[in-house]
Amino acid sequence: MSRTLKRAVAVIVPAGAALALIAVPAAAHVTVSSPDAAPGGYGKLVFRVPNETDNAATVKLQVTLPADTPFASVSTKPHAGWDVQVKEVKLPEPVEVGDVTLTDATRTVTWTAQPGNGVDPGELDEFELSVGPIADDATSLEFPTVQTYDDGEVVQWTQPTPESGAEPEHPAPVLDLTGAADSHSDDGGTAMQVASVESDNADASADDSDTTARALAVAGLAVGVVALSSSLVRRRREGGD
Repeated sequence: MSRTLKRAVAVIVPAGAALALIAVPAAAHVTVSSPDAAPGGYGKLVFRVPNETDNAATVKLQVTLPADTPFASVSTKPHAGWDVQVKEVKLPEPVEVGDVTLTDATRTVTWTAQPGNGVDPGELDEFELSVGPIADDATSLEFPTVQTYDDGEVVQWTQPTPESGAEPEHPAPVLDLTGAADSHSDDGGTAMQVASVESDNADASADDSDTTARALAVAGLAVGVVALSSSLVRRRREGGD
C-alpha cells in the first residue's frame, strides 16, 4: 500500500464518511526552483525536500542532471550534517556548451546524512547547486530524484509529467525557464527607465541651475544700475549747491 493511500485510510476510518477524503492534503513532492537561472547563463538550483512519513527520516537524496543538455560547471554548496558526492560520466559523444566542448559531465549529485542527522518527519530541507551554462534554447530542465528514508523506504521522484499536464504520482522535479528570459529583459528595461529618469533629473537640475544664475546676474545688474543712478543724483545736487 502506498504512503498516500495509507494516509487516506487513516483519515477515512475515524471520520466514517467518504467526504473525509476532501480533507486529505496533497502529497508533498520534491521540487526544484531557482532565483536566477535563465537560458544561456548560470543559476542556483534549490531542491526542496519535505518528509512525508510519520516515523522515518530522509537520509539520502540523489539528483540526476540532464543528459541531453549537460552543464560545463556544477558546484555544490556545503550542507551541515550531510556529505555530498558528485559523479561524472563520459558522454556518448562530445557536446558543445558555449565555448567549451564537453566529453565528460556531472551526471548525479548525492547528499547523504551523517549519523544523527536527516530530515525528520514534519520537516523539510533545501539542497543547493550552482550550474551552467544553461542551453540557450532550454525551456525547462528535468531532474529525476531519489529520496531514501532511514527505514529503507525509497521514493523515486522520476516520473515525467505528460504534455496533458496531468501530474503523475511521483513527478520528477522540473524547473520552468519559459519566463526567465522575459524576467531578465524586464530588469533591463527597468534599469534603462531608471537611467532615463536620472538623466531627465540631471537635465532638469542643470536647467534650474542655469535659470538661477541668470536671475542672479539680472539682480546684480539691477543693483548696479540703482547704485549708479544714486551716485549721479548726489553729484548733481552737490554741483547745484
